[in-house]
Amino acid sequence: MPGRHITDQQMRLYMKHRSSNTPAIAAAKAGFSPATAYRIERDPRPPSHKTPPRGRRRPDPLAGIWDSEVVPMLKAAPGLRAIAVFAEIRRRHPDLSDSIRRTLERRIRAWRAVNGPDQDVIFRQEHEPGRMGLSDFTDMAALAVTIAQQPLDHRLYHFRLAYSGWEHAHVVLGGESFVALAEGLQNALWSLGGVPADHRSDSLSAAFRNLDRDAAEDATRRYEELCAHYGMAASRNNRGVAHENGGIESPHGHLKRAVEDALLLRGSRDFADLAAYRRFIDEVVGQQNARRTKQVAVERDTLKPLPPDRTGDFERTIVCVTSSGGFTLRKVFYTVPSRLIGHRLRVHLFDDRLECFLGGTHVLSLPRGRSRGNGKHGHVVDYRHVIHALRRKPMALLNLVYRDQLFPRQAYARAFDTLRAAGNERQACATMVELLSLAHERGCEAALAQALEAELEAGRLPDLPTLRERFQAPTAALNNVTVDLVPLSVYDELGTVRPGAAA
Repeated sequence: MPGRHITDQQMRLYMKHRSSNTPAIAAAKAGFSPATAYRIERDPRPPSHKTPPRGRRRPDPLAGIWDSEVVPMLKAAPGLRAIAVFAEIRRRHPDLSDSIRRTLERRIRAWRAVNGPDQDVIFRQEHEPGRMGLSDFTDMAALAVTIAQQPLDHRLYHFRLAYSGWEHAHVVLGGESFVALAEGLQNALWSLGGVPADHRSDSLSAAFRNLDRDAAEDATRRYEELCAHYGMAASRNNRGVAHENGGIESPHGHLKRAVEDALLLRGSRDFADLAAYRRFIDEVVGQQNARRTKQVAVERDTLKPLPPDRTGDFERTIVCVTSSGGFTLRKVFYTVPSRLIGHRLRVHLFDDRLECFLGGTHVLSLPRGRSRGNGKHGHVVDYRHVIHALRRKPMALLNLVYRDQLFPRQAYARAFDTLRAAGNERQACATMVELLSLAHERGCEAALAQALEAELEAGRLPDLPTLRERFQAPTAALNNVTVDLVPLSVYDELGTVRPGAAA
């Protein structure tokens, strides 16, 4: 058609028909005029080869600096970012426009594709059933989960089978540590019911960050012994190379999104206690695993059997209970019953608790505390351990180091502040100690806290006699027992009975 350019396809069609037809007939079959056919006869190049190359529409803004300044910088520092090159060029040549940034970035990208250093290559793997299990930790702070309205600073230990994608997650309260890894890994294996041939984790650099060389080597040895107990070949990826553990790094994001969706459907991010949150995580992970039933069934048949029992997933240490009514471990002070003062306790240190033994006898369990970020000691205090001593020395409460941690609920702390504001600190300490003693002796900690909240909201100070009467121990009603006494003459008659005679 007039005014339209012919295409390479029309050119090929023309040349096909031209071998057996005249130019006019071949042109008609190709769909253009005889005049175009005669032009093709003079210049048989395809139309696409006749288009002149596109030239620059404006002057090159990098013409004077590319070869003389930019290329030397790229050669001297191969890892230099394009934005840093742009900032340096703008510093040297203030007259250059900001609009050259994209041009510079494209030019650097093209130059590196031809002249840049070789890059690392990721080799995609084909996983065999029962071959590889992977472990890693992932931070959950972004989900803003709370326990009883208090923020929960935690991570998830995440285990995954490379072939089937079977997962297990364990809530970790502290940072990354061998104890958390050992507990989470063993929970995963016993939930799975089998053992893969190999286990890969990250470099464990976070777990070893605050350890000296001997302690780090000991933790490495314990990790290898843990894997050997289950018959797994232990391996770790290189430090700072996350893609070497890519079989679990990417699923971290999928798991977090699944937990986020479940929290949105639940309508609340607050849980009554840690056990409730752990059940919630188990339900989310269980739903994820339910989608992989067929693959998991295939992989379970290839797993090795579990050993007869678990191995230690805790650290052992020995502490001495001081006259302060407790002991200090990992910059955290723990209170214990005062009868243990002067004794040495064997402590099994788990991620979330301490199990304390006197000799071979288990004496108590304590929640594990964490030291404060400012370098100060943390405190794990149970007022029941020290209340009997505080009753003899109530003024010790005033400047007690762990006074804020002594109060079991916020209502007690508010009550003490209100009593102190009344002006008599001695009376405030005495009253507060008696309130704590009442909560302990009557087992009414929660109910007494509600009563204190009501009094404070009403603008009244806690009235100790009234509260004692309200929470006094219930007196059991005594039944009236009537005893009928037998006449003494009956005993005289018993002496007159002879063997064989009728009674």
